[in-house]
Amino acid sequence: MSDLFKKVQETIDVIAASSPADAAQLEEFRIQYLGAKGVVKAFMEEMRQVPNENKKAYGLLVNTLKQTAEEKFQTLKNAMDALSEAAVGQEYDLTAPGEPMPIGARHPVAVTMNRIVDIFTRMGFSVADGPEIEDDWHNFTSMNTPEDHPARDMQDTFYIVDAPGMLLRTHTSPVQARVMTGRKPPIRIIAPGRVYRNETISTRSHCQFHQVEGLYIDENVSFADMKQTLLYFAQEMFGATKTRLRPSFFPFTEPSAEMDVWLGTDTEKNQRLTKGTGWLEILGCGMVDPQVLENCGIDSTKYSGYAFGMGIERQALRLYDIGDIRLLFENDVRFLRQFSAAM
Repeated sequence: MSDLFKKVQETIDVIAASSPADAAQLEEFRIQYLGAKGVVKAFMEEMRQVPNENKKAYGLLVNTLKQTAEEKFQTLKNAMDALSEAAVGQEYDLTAPGEPMPIGARHPVAVTMNRIVDIFTRMGFSVADGPEIEDDWHNFTSMNTPEDHPARDMQDTFYIVDAPGMLLRTHTSPVQARVMTGRKPPIRIIAPGRVYRNETISTRSHCQFHQVEGLYIDENVSFADMKQTLLYFAQEMFGATKTRLRPSFFPFTEPSAEMDVWLGTDTEKNQRLTKGTGWLEILGCGMVDPQVLENCGIDSTKYSGYAFGMGIERQALRLYDIGDIRLLFENDVRFLRQFSAAM
């Protein structure tokens, strides 16, 4: 029995004299003495072999061993941590100012959207917003596009599998429907935001893009009011001095039109953009169909209005003279850096 007591005491002396040189050796020390299969654990298991009259003395000695090992480990660890912090302080001047971070820039699509919003808010339009996950009624039916309407074929829609009747909005027109059902005329709003269509017919198409739609409803609103509003927008946005409206079709407006701005045919680029006509389409518009007003609870015999909509990416291409729409989605820093002198 005296041999067992002697081994414990010798181990205490070895621990007291130990001096691991680095973190790896310190971890080995911890495992050797304090680990689940370490020396302290082994001596504790020897308790069952000790006679009852010696158990108390043996327990006190083993407890001293454990405390010595724990204190030695913590002391060495604290010393190593202090040396590490001192080394960091010597390597880096913690009082020196940090390196300046480059200032980013808004994406050209965001810049274009803000410019459009600014022009229309100066004309008295307010900005309205709505959910990007919509129900079928707000997205289609309220806009005079029931389930069997052929116009739905123009918008290959993403439907939500686990939520029947819900979809990713294909345009921002549902915002118009929500405003018309929630407010009384006069209404003068624009609705910018993301929209989603599975357009795979063109290599330049994307499943997500951005639109701005506008709506004005009041008594005695005419086609001439719409024409003058959009002429002012074109002049402010592009400096265009000449515009035209061409007859078109949209299920939620009647009559409907496409608006073009005159670029001319003086340059090869303008020839390419306009396909030799000199005219570039920028948006669609029209007088709100009376059925849309009735669907949203507005008396079509008393009120009339106009609506318009445009793709923001298309406006950005024209505004910044960008030749390929894919550049807006590729996140190429070399391209985006051009929109901030600070980057």
